[in-house]
Amino acid sequence: MPSTLDGQADARLTNKDLAPIQTRTWAWSDYLFLWMSNVHSVAGYVTAGSLFAMGLPATDVFLALILAIVVVQIGSNLVARPSFASGTPFPVVMRMAFGVHGAIIPALVRGAIAVGWYGIQTWLASNALLVLTLKIWPQLMPWADTALSSFAGLSPLGWLSFMAVWLIQLIIFWRGMEAIRHFIDWAGPAIYVMMLALDGWLLWRTHGAINLHVFGPIEKTGFMPRLLGMLNAIALTVAYFSPIILNFGDFSRYGKSMKDIKIGNFWGLPINFMGFSILTLITISLTQPVFGHVILDPVETVTKMESLTVVIVGMATFLTATIGINISANFVSAAFDFSNLAPNILSWRKGGIIAAVGAILVMPWTLYTRPELIHFTLDVLGTFIAPLVGILLADYYFIQQQTIFPNDLYSTAPKGRYWYKAGFNPIAIVALAVGVSCGLFVIFMQPYAALRNFSWLSGFCVGAALHLILHRFLRVTSRKNQPYA
Repeated sequence: MPSTLDGQADARLTNKDLAPIQTRTWAWSDYLFLWMSNVHSVAGYVTAGSLFAMGLPATDVFLALILAIVVVQIGSNLVARPSFASGTPFPVVMRMAFGVHGAIIPALVRGAIAVGWYGIQTWLASNALLVLTLKIWPQLMPWADTALSSFAGLSPLGWLSFMAVWLIQLIIFWRGMEAIRHFIDWAGPAIYVMMLALDGWLLWRTHGAINLHVFGPIEKTGFMPRLLGMLNAIALTVAYFSPIILNFGDFSRYGKSMKDIKIGNFWGLPINFMGFSILTLITISLTQPVFGHVILDPVETVTKMESLTVVIVGMATFLTATIGINISANFVSAAFDFSNLAPNILSWRKGGIIAAVGAILVMPWTLYTRPELIHFTLDVLGTFIAPLVGILLADYYFIQQQTIFPNDLYSTAPKGRYWYKAGFNPIAIVALAVGVSCGLFVIFMQPYAALRNFSWLSGFCVGAALHLILHRFLRVTSRKNQPYA
């Protein structure tokens, strides 16, 4: 393990969960199933459906999705390398750019966003459980009516369903990363079986007829409106996947080789994502002739089926798939991020408990209820993620020149490569603040409403460019060159 130091790691900066991984067990298939779990969820289905409802031709949406997912694939491959090379998770890798103490800031940002997404996915999964419960015991309907009784926006049965899913996820998480790996290995593929069966039933009801233009008249005509619509769809898709792009190192550190990681990302992203998107479009399109109106929520679609057995199997499948993405994309990340705040006090599991409690407090059912709110939530969350991705990539590939010294990531020694004054690199902090501010400006300033979905791109570019420019201008690249002290 290369290092500029001879001493031991500072105990305040490490624990057994944040230390470089010693055993690497993830093959390419594990990364394929990881992406299946991240794509095949109720939130993924609803998000894809909201893009098809943007008033664009379906061909434009598919082209936008292909371009967006290739961006996600490239970003994930780039983010994977420093964690794979060092065997360290995301918050530790960020010590390169922010300093050994400054990395607390990006860890807090990513942890807070993980809590928000964890709550959203938990609530969406709990809806499946709630609907299934009412399907089996319809006499409980009064307990699910918020008009009759509610607390903080959820009915008593809604709270019971939410907490049941919350507890299931906590149990799986508590068993460790290997248990999580085995869970997502079958949770992701399960949804394909369910969706193919669902589409088969819907096609049987329509006698094989299908109309892919059920979202009303195409609103965006002409080259520029269609181009702008496609760019918006690309930006929203990248924003949706941006949290796991940023913390993909939490998983790449377990990879047997970079080749395994890239192969898994190829099959799990462009190939798998397009397959899921096609099934999503077909399913949504078939709901109109079968049920009389377009249904974007797969849970509602399944509940309208006549067989109770089919409804139970369908709800269980969506529940499982959504739990899979939630644990992998949000729970794992938040656990590492919060553990990094005080490694000698907070273990990975304790960090996970903080995330789980936070997911209740954010009241996620207020964030993801209709297409315009979905897009707004994606824009805001992505705005905080994008500059971090830009800073991480700019620092590792251009400033550090793809060289990483793992031992120095855990050291407060003044001669350490990643030690800056007081342990904080002010340049990275300024780049993050300005990048986030630019993104929020685009979102909330009314004259720029048409560009709102590009907040992710603006934050990424500003964060990366400013980090590089300030480093070059101030000649602060590392202790190896001219130290900041």
